[in-house]
Amino acid sequence: MSADTVTLTGVGVGPGDPELLTLRAVRVLREADVVLVPVLDRHAADPDAPGGRAETVVRAHVAADRLRRLPFALDDRGGVTARRERAWDVAARAVLAAVDAGARALAFATIGDPNVYSTFGYLADGVRALRPAVRVRTVPGVTAMQELAARAGVPLCEGREPLTLLPATAGLAPVADALAGPGTVVVYKGWRRHPDLVDELRRQGRLGDAVLGRALGLPDERVGPVDADTADLPYLSTLLVPARRDRRGGKL
Repeated sequence: MSADTVTLTGVGVGPGDPELLTLRAVRVLREADVVLVPVLDRHAADPDAPGGRAETVVRAHVAADRLRRLPFALDDRGGVTARRERAWDVAARAVLAAVDAGARALAFATIGDPNVYSTFGYLADGVRALRPAVRVRTVPGVTAMQELAARAGVPLCEGREPLTLLPATAGLAPVADALAGPGTVVVYKGWRRHPDLVDELRRQGRLGDAVLGRALGLPDERVGPVDADTADLPYLSTLLVPARRDRRGGKL
């Protein structure tokens, strides 16, 4: 089969609630010959291993027998490691094996949006390197910061306010700089850095307005004030610090 007839689409499936998929996302997933979902690499060979968040969401819209798990080093930390690169390569080769077996439309389900801190970019790069003619597309998805803003009833940005999105894995300095600015700050992947984030929020007088989202879109979702307790804080936590607003329309 000629690769120029093949399309790999990264589909954003939102933060965890199956009702937050767009109509386009559902259509692309249902029309795909193969629906790919990320799984922890050490669980890839175990059919009884629990699926990831993306797989759980997709199962609400697509039959389980149409899903195929791709291994990624999802729990690896500290930059580009050898384990991560091996997993990216294995996943790309698995996609092309599906193509060589006859699949023409492949969809990869990714939490949130495929163009925002997503595993899909690494997969797409690997597939392009091995088979440049494969067409790569994306379908946008609802992000965790949008879901948290909706749950908390807090606008992300108004008027001339900037909106800054940062991963806590980038370190505390860029978060501190953003908090000192005029707009809303969203921090992903707080987890082990959460106590330092709390200290910085307190130092800048922003702790009282901040909102923390745990397990967004899942049955055990928790949205509320920020505290220093990290006992059940997942890696994919979301911290929202609204811009300082003293009156309606004040920054128009």
